Amino acid sequence: MAKIKKGDLVVVITGNREDRGKQGRVLDVLTDSDRVIVEGVRRVTKHTKVGQSQRGARTGGIEIVEAPIHISNVMLVDPETKRGTRVGYRTEEVERDGRTRTTRVRVAKRSGEDV
Repeated sequence: MAKIKKGDLVVVITGNREDRGKQGRVLDVLTDSDRVIVEGVRRVTKHTKVGQSQRGARTGGIEIVEAPIHISNVMLVDPETKRGTRVGYRTEEVERDGRTRTTRVRVAKRSGEDV
């Protein structure tokens, strides 16, 4: 189970000088390659082939998109201190429809607050 999920606010802890220290939302988590795509981080130019859509508009050209980075190079941002933190889990017992279920809740190690 990945500790970082889509929509989380993360900070880049290692990498090139332009991206180190940047914060952004996780757009996608690629679990098979242990990589994440973070908004505004590791932006690369991508050349796409020129074509035509059904309406006749030209498509393609040069686009700037976010490339994936390894999940170990990002750290979750603590909601209380706004700094990077490790993630832990706490188990809770929740009662629904007369049955008790055990759920795992992500917890920021720095402040102890739920993520």
